Parts: sequence; structure tokens; C-alpha cells
Amino acid sequence: MLYHEPVADGPGCAPSTYLMQRLQGIAVSPGVAIGEALIIDNEGFRIPRRFVARDAVQDELERLRQAIEAVGREIERNRDAVASQLGDQYGAIFSAHLQILLDQQLNGQLTELIREQHYSPEYAVSRTLRQYAKVFQSLDNSPHAELANDIFDIEQRLLRNLLGRPREELSQLSSPVIVLAHSLTPSEAANLDREKVLGFATETGGPGGHTAIVAEALELPAVVGTGRFLADVSGGELVIVDGDQGQVILRPDEETIARYRHEVEEHRALAVRLELLRDLPATTADGTPIQIDANIEFPGEVEACAARGAQGIGLYRTEFLFLSCNAEPDEEVHYQAYARVVHAMKDLPVVIRTVDLGADKIGAGLRTDQGDNPELGLRSIRLSLRNLPQFRTQLRAVLRASAIGNVRLMFPLITTLQELRRARAVLAEVMQDLEDEAIPFDRNLSVGMMVEVPGVVIMLERFLEEVDFISIGTNDLIQYALAVDRGNRDVVTLYNAGDPAVLRLIDLALTAARRADVPAALCGQMSGNTIYAMILLGLGLRQFSVPPSAILEIKKITRSVTLSQCQALARRAMQLDNARDVNVLLKDEMRKVAPELALFA
Repeated sequence: MLYHEPVADGPGCAPSTYLMQRLQGIAVSPGVAIGEALIIDNEGFRIPRRFVARDAVQDELERLRQAIEAVGREIERNRDAVASQLGDQYGAIFSAHLQILLDQQLNGQLTELIREQHYSPEYAVSRTLRQYAKVFQSLDNSPHAELANDIFDIEQRLLRNLLGRPREELSQLSSPVIVLAHSLTPSEAANLDREKVLGFATETGGPGGHTAIVAEALELPAVVGTGRFLADVSGGELVIVDGDQGQVILRPDEETIARYRHEVEEHRALAVRLELLRDLPATTADGTPIQIDANIEFPGEVEACAARGAQGIGLYRTEFLFLSCNAEPDEEVHYQAYARVVHAMKDLPVVIRTVDLGADKIGAGLRTDQGDNPELGLRSIRLSLRNLPQFRTQLRAVLRASAIGNVRLMFPLITTLQELRRARAVLAEVMQDLEDEAIPFDRNLSVGMMVEVPGVVIMLERFLEEVDFISIGTNDLIQYALAVDRGNRDVVTLYNAGDPAVLRLIDLALTAARRADVPAALCGQMSGNTIYAMILLGLGLRQFSVPPSAILEIKKITRSVTLSQCQALARRAMQLDNARDVNVLLKDEMRKVAPELALFA
């Protein structure tokens, strides 16, 4: 959905037809970010400034003229080289580029924007050519639609020349930005410069995807699945990312900026009030103790967990050791990362999950044919059992870390008893190796498994006989239960934690664990979403594992309700037959018990 509102182009400028745009996407990480855009597409150039001083206009026009001439010579060289090797018909592609570059109307527009609006050449080039590209993109099946790619190519050539340097790396930015991209892989998101990236928005993606998980871990406001919009914005323009309502606002007007700055202050004020809960017990209003652990991706997050009063680490996603570096981590790299977390948490429990690579998480050293359906292919524990040297390396590091603190081990995406038994057999072999080498480790290490597949829920009583604990991973459970690709924006409305089928699976798993007297946690994104806290308590959950940013919010809900109140809500919700009605019910109830949190839900 797209809304248009007029906005002035710059200081002292009259309103133009270049309008504010409000795009609706999918909120995947809460908060609001306001800043200048850094567009990551083929090149991802940083536009360093939008306006130039009046007395610099002639110099800037000359700089543009020289850039156009230099790019023209570059295109001519490419044309001649290609024509000589492949024939004139292929060289004609570059002749078309040259014709666009030297078009009098285009050059007239660029000159006018610099002379009259005082735009920098970089901003004038990016804005004008992206407007041209958008026109051609709108032609759909027309032969001219492909011209949009040619125009983007010319834009990148001109920016390369004007800026005199390659694009800025996302891990080494020079000033704060909001990253706008067609898509971001989990590894790209993991390597964002946390000091400089204020938030991000992507054209593709959905809730529960691993890029969304990374955004939550980094505590960056993020919106995904907006649909195509990159042609509508130029680098350096002001952008707002609303990670609460799932909106991206391009070229916001002053009223919108003021409103969102007020919302940012409200977020900060709420955070200050929630901080008062840090050292209070996580008990319901009628005295039932609840454990609230944290999910982490990076060792550096552990300080934030301790600062917010986490009672442990319920899920350490170790695959980001692979996604954050260019080489496969060796045993010492694994060990140092785990030891840092264990030391920081002192004697509190730390659940380390073995690597969940594959699908959209392709890490260093990973070599596998992902197939047509990677979520159903060689990933997670299946991949570890296929790559035993890598698996053994990680298990050795985890076991070594168990000698210095309260470490627990968890296997991801177990689908059969045979998989669980094979994983435990490899663990036993590694334990024997360490014992032979006189390397200390905890011989009574607790071993658990993720519950992420509907088939496992149905057979759970058998699995519970062979593990010390379980953790329900709702991100995968939802996509497998509802047959929804969680990264596909076209079916995103079907991916819903409030679906009655998902709630029934969670109820079955918690009931089976309770009967077997096996501790059960829930660690998917659902656990950190405040609207689901009450129903999860009502279904019997007593251990949450949530992103660090959600710890105090879940504690606030917990301390505001009684178990009988939650159980009554769960009974009402379980009688409904669709996710929409369930979510409406849960939001209404949340407004009653924690209205200040409901504002951002």
C-alpha cells in the first residue's frame, strides 16, 4: 500500500510534485529509525551530501560535465571492445547507453537541479535517473521495460566517477544511515556496522526469516517485504523506518518527522520505566515463578542480557560464527566465543545450540546443493551429521566450555529418533576423545533438542525419554505446520503465530513435556512478542527465551497477570477458528493489562 503527500524539496523551496511516500511492509524488529538513506543494490553508493552552497554551483556543474565525458569515453571503449570480439550487434548495447547518457533532456534536467535547486551532482544524478528508471519499470511487458536496467547502469557509472571511490562496506560506514535494499542475507545483516546503521528496510522477505532474527538481535528497527521501492528513493534522502507498524516513509514532511521524533522519545521513556523491573522477580501476580531467558546470536549481546536481568541464555544461535567471518571457525574460535558468554553469565544456564546452517544461512565452509526447497533440504542437524569433522569441532568447543560454567547443549531441527540418537552418539565419541586427552568437561552435560516439526510434536513422548529438556522453535514450527515459506512476501499473511493449528501444536508439546516432567521452553520470535505472552502462560509455558530487547516487556506482562486470567484467555482463544480473531482477542486483552506496551504492539 502506498500513500502520497506533498513535501518541500529543500530549505526555502516551494512544495513540488516529488512527494512523500508511505510504504506498508512487514514489521520484523521494533523501534523507529530516522536518518539518511544508503541504497544497497548493485553498487550501494553513499551520496555524501544533498545540497551545495550557492557559490559552489559552477564548480559542481563542471564536475558533472567532466563525469559525463569520462563515462562517455568509458562506454565507447566498452562498445568498441565488445563489437570487435562479438560483433556490432552486441556493441549496440553500449551505443544505446551512450545515447541515454548524452540525451539533451536528461542533461538539461541535471543542470537545472544543480543550478536552481543547489543539488549536489551525485544527488541530482541518482534522483533523476531513478525517476527515469521507474517510468520504464512501470511498462511491465513492454520491450522498453528492460531499459530500466540500462539506466541503473548509467547511474552507477556516473556515481563511481563523481565519488571517485567504490561503495562503502556495510561493516565500515563513515556516518549513520538507514540501509535500503532489495534483500539482505542473514550474513549481510550480521555484518552491519551496529554503530552506524540505524535501521533497514528491504523489498523482499517475511516474518520469521533469519534476517529478521538478526535485526532483532542487533536491536535495529527493520521492515521487510515492502515490494519494489528502490527506484523511488535516492541515496542521502531522509527516510523513516517504523519497525512497530511496518512502514517505510520516504522523504517525510516536517509534520511526520516531528511526530516520529516524539514516538522515539516515547520509546525511550518506556525503556526507562521498564528498567525499574530489572531486579524484580519474574512472577505472575498470583505468585507463579516464570523464567525469562535470552536468545543471542553474537557473544557481544551477552552484556545487554545481563543488564536487563536475563535469567540465562535460552538459545545461543552459533551459526552466526560462520556467517560473520570469511573462513570456517576452528575449535579455538568456537571455544573463545562460548567462553565469553559463559563467563559473563557466571553460574546462570547457557544453552548452546549446534549450528543451524543451510536454507537462507550459507556460511563459510558450507558446500551443499540447496535444491529447489532449501527449507526442506540438507540443513541444520542433517547438515551437521553429513559434515562430521565440522560437527565434532563444534562439540569439542562446547564441551570444553562446559568445564567453566553452566552449559547445556541443544540439537536443532530434529525430525526423527534416529537423528537424535546419531547426534548423541557423535557427542559420546567426542566426550571419549576429550577424556582420553585429559581435557576437562562436564560429564553430566544436559542435552536437549528443538521441537520445530509437527511430526515431532505428534511423537514427542518418545523423544522426551531421550533428552533432558526441549525448546519449542516456533519460527520453523509455524512454516512447517502452515506450509508457508517464511521469507516469501507473497504468502506472508499465512505465516501467523496466532493460527489455531500452531496454538494446538504448542499446547500438545507443553502438555507432553509436563506429563514427562521434562523442562520445556519456547524460543521462537513468538515468545518475544508481547501479545502472545498471556496465551503462552495460559497454555502452560513457564520458560520464555526471548530477544534481549523483549526481556523487560515480557516481565512486565508476566507481573501484570494471574495464571487463572491467562488460562481463561487460552480457553477462549482455542475455541476460535482463525488467526485474525485470535490476534484481535489477544491484543484487546493486552490493552487491558499493559496499555503502555500495546501502543507499540
